Amino acid sequence: MIRAPHEIPVPGPAADFAAALSAQLPVIETTRLRLRAPLLTDFDAWAEIFCGPAGPHLGGPFTRDEAFAEFATTIGTWLLRGHGLWTVEPKAGGEVLGFALVGFEPGDQEPELGYLLRPAAEGQGYATEAALALRDHAFSRLGMQHLLSYIHPENAGSVRVVQRLGATRAADHDDAQVWVHRPAGSAQHPVTVQMSKRGD
Repeated sequence: MIRAPHEIPVPGPAADFAAALSAQLPVIETTRLRLRAPLLTDFDAWAEIFCGPAGPHLGGPFTRDEAFAEFATTIGTWLLRGHGLWTVEPKAGGEVLGFALVGFEPGDQEPELGYLLRPAAEGQGYATEAALALRDHAFSRLGMQHLLSYIHPENAGSVRVVQRLGATRAADHDDAQVWVHRPAGSAQHPVTVQMSKRGD
């Protein structure tokens, strides 16, 4: 595959500075997984997801350049809000499995808990394990009171994930189910969902 210039890492002081910034982001480990800061070299895995069969459920279909714009925008949330996209990989090492995020994009009323896996990594419980770790991080370390997940109604696997996490369905908007995550033992105040939102 021929990569566009903006996809290719260039060594030097700028790359060193990017690595130093990435090193400041939290690394979260679970029983099987390591969630770390995304790298430019992770983009191939992102493009596989966004330019593949899942693309239409994510607001696509996407070209590779459009997928890169989504990648950069999602990573940018780190600088703007102090949370963002993690790359999900096996704790023991190996290829990138996918991504998980605590995001906040146009249309969101509250931070979003999301997860995106490469097709080969689906069906093995990785999404549940990664999402559980990020949910707990958001509530315990970031002081968040709610997280929302947006799920395309045909994505039965994602529905099962949020159900395993104990989320409750709040509404449907723009062909997406909206699920609410709350800290354990918190009051069940209603969450108003007023947004135009694509389904993940």
